[in-house]
Amino acid sequence: MSEETETKPKADFPRRESKPLKENVRWGLCYIYSSYNNTIIHITDITGSETIAKTSGGQVVKSDRMESSPTAAIIASKKAAEIAKEKGITGLNIKIKAPGGHNGPNNPGPGAQAAIRALSRMSIKIGIIEDITPLPHDGCRKKGGRRGRRV
Repeated sequence: MSEETETKPKADFPRRESKPLKENVRWGLCYIYSSYNNTIIHITDITGSETIAKTSGGQVVKSDRMESSPTAAIIASKKAAEIAKEKGITGLNIKIKAPGGHNGPNNPGPGAQAAIRALSRMSIKIGIIEDITPLPHDGCRKKGGRRGRRV
């Protein structure tokens, strides 16, 4: 056997430059309560103790039937995001809440998704999106009787 197994020189790959340090993000919490009647957006600091901005669908539209619409949620979240930006918040962790409980619906209303989309368009970084809908663990008896609601 001849010595053909020579050691090949290492390939000269261009060295990657180090990435720039991550920009400073000042985080806050955004609570979105979305029912079929209204959408409420509440932005606090990271501890949740100090309110920074609070708006609802009813503050931005005239008619009652429009309060829960995605359009009202977009306008309300833009309004809240502008106030939060003025106070230095650049990133938000989002907590979505539906009415829930033992009688309310467990899925959020039509304004929740629109509000998140509007917040991300306002160049605010979105961190964790979490569902905090209250779920019953055997409390009161549900309405409807023994055989349930008969339609």
